[in-house]
Amino acid sequence: MAAKQGIGDLIDLVKAYGKQELVEPVRPLPRWLAYGVGGSLLLMIGGVSLTLALLRALQTETGTALTGNLSWAPYLITLAALIVTMVLLGLRIKKRSL
Repeated sequence: MAAKQGIGDLIDLVKAYGKQELVEPVRPLPRWLAYGVGGSLLLMIGGVSLTLALLRALQTETGTALTGNLSWAPYLITLAALIVTMVLLGLRIKKRSL
């Protein structure tokens, strides 16, 4: 009878440990993923919009300074600004776990 009690206690202990170490840490995962995906989509939409706005501003507001042989310059400037922005955003990523 004592062996059955010991096995029952062991099973209860394993279930409690599994719940504590596996289920509880994963519980906030859907909310964390939802915020991450939502934030990423908003950053992507904003980034594309701002990149296009910068390109169009450079093409239209600089007059004839960036035309002719320099018609490629607005694209290069926009690409450089986009790369700098991506590097700065990448450096801000610090959280490694949930």
